[in-house]
Amino acid sequence: MRSRPVEPGGAGAGSAPFDEFTLTGRARTHVQQYGQTPGQPRFAARPEVAAAFLAMRAAAAQDGIDMLPIASWRPFEAQARNWNRKFSGQATLYDCAGGARDHGALAPPEIVRAILDWTGLPGATRRHWGTDIDVFDRAAHPPGYRTKLLPDEAGPDGVYARLHAWLDAHAARFGFFRPYRTRRRGMCPEPWHLSHAPSAQAALAAIDIDMVARAVRGADLLGRELVLDMLPDIFRDHVLDVDGPDPGSGGS
Repeated sequence: MRSRPVEPGGAGAGSAPFDEFTLTGRARTHVQQYGQTPGQPRFAARPEVAAAFLAMRAAAAQDGIDMLPIASWRPFEAQARNWNRKFSGQATLYDCAGGARDHGALAPPEIVRAILDWTGLPGATRRHWGTDIDVFDRAAHPPGYRTKLLPDEAGPDGVYARLHAWLDAHAARFGFFRPYRTRRRGMCPEPWHLSHAPSAQAALAAIDIDMVARAVRGADLLGRELVLDMLPDIFRDHVLDVDGPDPGSGGS
């Protein structure tokens, strides 16, 4: 464990520092819940991240985009429930093109890797940091449409094509970047996944593999021993090997 908490660089006064428990999703002292104010979207995030997101949302609204969060901060327990449903075959596994995979045809290590294509390991996901938000454009919805968060939605002919073109042009000036912009060794591309550069880079610098191992060992997680065996590769590929901030987003 690190001897002292780490404060996000450039995050502003009053921002709670990161420590082992906030980084691994076992505390929420660093985030606040938003959405109690009429007209404000419901999500949880660090205060400096929320302020930047709400400013970006207001700018997008001027261009006719109703940008809303569909996922934000998530505690360890909720991430573990997602993991267990996917490991057990109760939830569908997808390839990077959005096609369903045959759970029964996969060996346990392949199941772990398939889950990690789209879902972070509990204790090692940016979801715990309060720095990352998934977004969609409510104004673009046809009647009855439900967001899937799959690649076709963000493509040139996708329902959220205009949102993503706007983010390409404007996200960096509000401090946001896409950590899964490209397919590297870890997560499939997620253009809807935005990360607040100053805060997220501080979290990335603060977390280490030993913190994650302690969180996993104490959890009721399916495949736990296999995950611990694979953890060096998981930490390298899914925590460290992500796309960095864009120029101008404040995280360099």
